[in-house]
Amino acid sequence: MWVIAMFDLPVDTPKARRAYARFRKDLIEDGFTMMQYSIYIRHCASIENAKVHAVRMGKRVPAAGEVRFLTITDRQFGRIAVYAGKIRQPTPPPPAQLELF
Repeated sequence: MWVIAMFDLPVDTPKARRAYARFRKDLIEDGFTMMQYSIYIRHCASIENAKVHAVRMGKRVPAAGEVRFLTITDRQFGRIAVYAGKIRQPTPPPPAQLELF
């Protein structure tokens, strides 16, 4: 399973920028990697594990802004089509993740 975090957080004041930076750092510390600006992904062993991470990070969302968590399967993730300009790029390989059971 993959958890995708998509967010729009304000950065118009120094306090808002700090909140944005803190949330982004929390995502990275929780095992998320940047897929593109404001979209971070994390591989999970199961749907239950994915829910744990989404709930954990949902509790850390700054008061101003919005974050959406989407959970998809490995197969769905593998069907992502990537376009740069007008030329289709190959789908990048998923990031290597160490899973301990």
